[in-house]
Amino acid sequence: MTSNVIPMTTSASVPTGSESAIAAGGTVTDRLVEANARYADAFTDPGMDARPVLQVAVVACMDARLDLHAALGLELGDCHTIRNAGGVVTDDVIRSLTISQRKLGTRSVVLIHHTGCGLESLTEDFRNELEAEVGQRPAWAVESFRDVDQDVRQSMQRVRTSPFVPHTDDVRGFVFDVKTGLLREVDPAS
Repeated sequence: MTSNVIPMTTSASVPTGSESAIAAGGTVTDRLVEANARYADAFTDPGMDARPVLQVAVVACMDARLDLHAALGLELGDCHTIRNAGGVVTDDVIRSLTISQRKLGTRSVVLIHHTGCGLESLTEDFRNELEAEVGQRPAWAVESFRDVDQDVRQSMQRVRTSPFVPHTDDVRGFVFDVKTGLLREVDPAS
């Protein structure tokens, strides 16, 4: 039985010659570029514009375990997806939501945090560590948290109170369980 496992490295080595970058020990990025070439070969323009069909923006953690389209039953073109560490509502998320609503027609916001988030084990001391290492303090906050439900509530409140986001009557927050795949809605009033 032959194996379909393709060895990869995250090193920056780039093979010379015409063989596949992956088979020749190329980088993960090389693998992604090759996958895109295969995708583009079969690609046909779906004729969509940038306005989401369901008029919803989903803000979620960047965690690789969250397959948002599959978990929410979404298809290409259904929503705007905004992801960052923790799925927290930062100034940049407000910027994206503002553009999404004011210029691209979204009306609903779904916030998704998850169980076992890495931000639960970090503290703002991470910024101090970075400053000590690189000689410059990051301008951004880590946005770490200990209580995922409370952080979802805080994120909902940040969206609802932003003067830039006009449609705040349908802002809901959830915690995705990475062990079961189920969403649990967080009560904003608790």
